[in-house]
Amino acid sequence: MNTSKPSSPLIDDSTGDYATFTHVQVDRWRDGQRETVEDVVAEEVPIALEYNGISHAVMMATPADLEDFALGFSLTEGILADPSELYECEIVPGCEGVQVQMRIATERFVALKEKRRNLTGRTGCGLCGAETLEQAVRHPQAVQGGASFSVQQVHAAFEQMQAGQQLQQATGATHAAAWMDASGRIVLVREDVGRHNALDKLIGALAEEGEDFAQGAAIITSRASYEMVQKAATVGISFIAAVSAPTALAIRLAEETDVTLLGFVRKQGHVVYARPHRLR
Repeated sequence: MNTSKPSSPLIDDSTGDYATFTHVQVDRWRDGQRETVEDVVAEEVPIALEYNGISHAVMMATPADLEDFALGFSLTEGILADPSELYECEIVPGCEGVQVQMRIATERFVALKEKRRNLTGRTGCGLCGAETLEQAVRHPQAVQGGASFSVQQVHAAFEQMQAGQQLQQATGATHAAAWMDASGRIVLVREDVGRHNALDKLIGALAEEGEDFAQGAAIITSRASYEMVQKAATVGISFIAAVSAPTALAIRLAEETDVTLLGFVRKQGHVVYARPHRLR
């Protein structure tokens, strides 16, 4: 893959990277007193995903780890079946957002055109633009195998993940998705204003490294909605632990695909919603 970053308002001149946050002046009220202070807020920009020159989706996202996002989205949406089918990924910033221009295998592009999907995504929305009910609710194959973890490992992982949430610590506005390896260690964290995007970025980064998705767990700082389970199951992730609640559809999909699903994972405890056999 190669990355192009010409001059743009989205670029932090001091680092050459995309700016993930900005500083603003705000009036802060506390205990009936007002003070003008500088605050840190997360950036959110349109990210246009293009395949072989054709625009497919526009997602509102944090402009960081976009190569990971592109690959992860392509895998979890079933556009690609394997990371090797992504031949090239170029990041092209513009005045209003960022274009992610991908070149993929011809057979995958032909299949993509046949789906006739052109979605416009917003923060927290993963199904916008689906034309039929069959497109909206996809049913991945059941995952195979999967590592097991102790209750102590799961709770420790949530504490470890916080150290990697630098953008959340600065802005308070982002979700995170983290990877717990088979030994129970957090080895990778990705952040984004959208919970789906954070998971896609994590999956893309892991896929690029050739990670075995069955030998770990996804730890997420959001609710476990249907789309989060669907994305995880699509690539073979067998264990999901969320800080908040799942939806009923997410639970049914986790049961169907043999994904262990935990919710409300906090210091006081957790709730097991599906397939408890991987939790020791």
